[in-house]
Amino acid sequence: MTLALYGHLFSSYTWKALIPLYANGTEFEFRQIGPGCDEANAVVHSAHPAGKFPVLTDGDIAIIEATAIVEYLAVHHPGPAPLIPTNPAAAVEARMLDRVFDNYFQGGFQRVVGAYLSNTEVGNTPTIGEPNIREVEAGKAGLRRAYQWLESWLETHSLPPHVSLVTCAAAPALFYADWVDPIPESCPKVIALREELLALPEVARCVEDARHYRPYFPPGAPERD
Repeated sequence: MTLALYGHLFSSYTWKALIPLYANGTEFEFRQIGPGCDEANAVVHSAHPAGKFPVLTDGDIAIIEATAIVEYLAVHHPGPAPLIPTNPAAAVEARMLDRVFDNYFQGGFQRVVGAYLSNTEVGNTPTIGEPNIREVEAGKAGLRRAYQWLESWLETHSLPPHVSLVTCAAAPALFYADWVDPIPESCPKVIALREELLALPEVARCVEDARHYRPYFPPGAPERD
């Protein structure tokens, strides 16, 4: 086996890369990043200009950035899941939504998480400090705008069939965004989409595999999902 994915099971962007692999039954090795994972950490720091994960390796080829990993899998390791729509116009729309979920949903909740992590003490037993309230509120305000935009978009559009690039982007983005700032009742279509995504076997597997990391979620993980 030459295909390997480097990442962390609690990472939303790692989920984005895992979902298409699971959906198409693609054989691969998962290599965890973190303390004590020196070899895997070295691969990531060598492959990515900022040392970020996930990183997919296929023999001597290294693919960085989760969206590019999905695109690479669609081309080089296709399967039954329609990762990228074959219709060019539909593909453009799918890529647009991919950027929306990454930039405004992932970006919003990660801004909140970052506000907590920025006050984390360094040491053998790190603790989370008081977050920068302005950053927390700014992140949540961005999520509320994104929720309303998506609700309006879903009134006149539909997503590509699962599992697509959009699924891979939307599932982790909505999962964690709702933890940080719950989807309001005024966005029933977004609420329904999140429930639909979490019911997919590929997504449910990501949720379960990451469950024991929940105590480490800086703002505090809710007792649900």
